[in-house]
Amino acid sequence: MTDAALVQARIDRLLAEHGPADTVAFKGAMYDLGLANVGFPPGFGGLGVAPGLQRLVTEQVVAAGGPAPTVSIGLGMGAPTIAVHGTDAQKAKWLRPLFTGEEIWCQLFSEPGAGSDVASLATAAVRDGDEWVVNGQKVWTSLAHEARWGMLVARTDPDVPKHRGLTYFICDMHAHGVEVRPLRQMTGQAEFNEVYLTEVRIPDAHRVGDVGDGWRISLTTLMNERVAIGGGSFARKAPIDWAMAFYRERGGDAVQRDAVMRMWVLARILRLTVQRAGDLARSGTPGPEGSVAKLLAAEYNKACFSLAMNLAGPDALLYPSGYELDRTKDTYGYQHVQEWFLRCRANSIEGGTSEVMRNILGERMLGLPGDVRVDKDLPWRDVPRS
Repeated sequence: MTDAALVQARIDRLLAEHGPADTVAFKGAMYDLGLANVGFPPGFGGLGVAPGLQRLVTEQVVAAGGPAPTVSIGLGMGAPTIAVHGTDAQKAKWLRPLFTGEEIWCQLFSEPGAGSDVASLATAAVRDGDEWVVNGQKVWTSLAHEARWGMLVARTDPDVPKHRGLTYFICDMHAHGVEVRPLRQMTGQAEFNEVYLTEVRIPDAHRVGDVGDGWRISLTTLMNERVAIGGGSFARKAPIDWAMAFYRERGGDAVQRDAVMRMWVLARILRLTVQRAGDLARSGTPGPEGSVAKLLAAEYNKACFSLAMNLAGPDALLYPSGYELDRTKDTYGYQHVQEWFLRCRANSIEGGTSEVMRNILGERMLGLPGDVRVDKDLPWRDVPRS
């Protein structure tokens, strides 16, 4: 049986035996049949076949009234990391509830002094028997107030260069010593948080990969994050949909028509780029296409929502949703173009700034000389910090 025939047989069985009314149960059945991510290992939500065959699953499940794929930190970043680097016990513990949506994940990477340069982070993890004791502060942590688990990178050896002294953990966000505080954004929402970790104990069984190998493992998370951010626009009403709606409602001249058309063409280019990067990402760490998609999406989103605001005319000066802090509404709950216009400013910062993306593409794809890195070979504890 060919890989495509195997996937089709599992889809036929899924749709024959399970109705989509109960989303959690339906997604659980998808996982058990290897249709959560066909590129994942057999027994852990996949079939070990070409990741591109996931499109067969998506098309037929959605056509049958089943749930469409969702963009989330856990699915987009956590699941590929665990699938590639986790033990069988870790895969069995975390992948299924992650896919069904029963457990939300967050990312504990960035710190007040370590944003674009994540490897300079200072949060420390010290081993104590079969546990690790963690102390530090993380910031810009999306949905930490709702998350059950967090992907945590901490420093376990300060006496080696910064990239070599990191270890990757899965942190229980309900553990004693984890404090989550909201960060209010200019949209009025607080999807982001700062997280304080004080004497937090993490079992060694929740360590992903070897001690000191955290940077390599974190790259899987970061590269998948860029693919997820790049493709996020197509999990909801896309920026071009807003621009076209205002153009149709308000009318426009030839110049505005040409501007909308240019954005429409860019939207299609972005969709294909994200699709290509997503196929590579489903089986592990994507290539540079993820950085291309992330950079293109960030700059495109800002330009397209700026166009939509211009087409909205004087109404764009209003802010219908107000600025009442609402912790229950995340990015995907925004209802007004003004909210999106403000929120998409973050696209060129989160997941790696556009400047960092250009550095990555210049160095790794074009072979340009590397950026100046004076601390590359210094022990972390000897690197000057503000």
